[in-house]
Amino acid sequence: MAKDYAERGREIDLNNRALFQAAPDVMSGFRTIMTKATSDGAMSAKTKELMALAIAVAMRCEGCITFHARAVFHKGASRDEVVEALEVAVEMGGGPAAVYGGEALAAYDQFAVA
Repeated sequence: MAKDYAERGREIDLNNRALFQAAPDVMSGFRTIMTKATSDGAMSAKTKELMALAIAVAMRCEGCITFHARAVFHKGASRDEVVEALEVAVEMGGGPAAVYGGEALAAYDQFAVA
């Protein structure tokens, strides 16, 4: 059975809310970093999210892949842009990144048709 990335995204959101409530000082600092790091600047927010997705694949973090696949879709990244970001992830992460890259593409595809 295929993974339900939308459901996984909802689970991540709920878990993160609980963590933010349990550790508000640390997590508010993390939220600041995340917001500033992914905002438009010299590079677009979309480009930064594509970078985050590629890093998530290279780091083999399934939750991060779901989170950033959803984010790149919402930032307007095309499937071709996602594929190119995943190519870089595979270059940097080798065979394991190819497996997780396939997961990332499947997640993006699900968000794109939802």
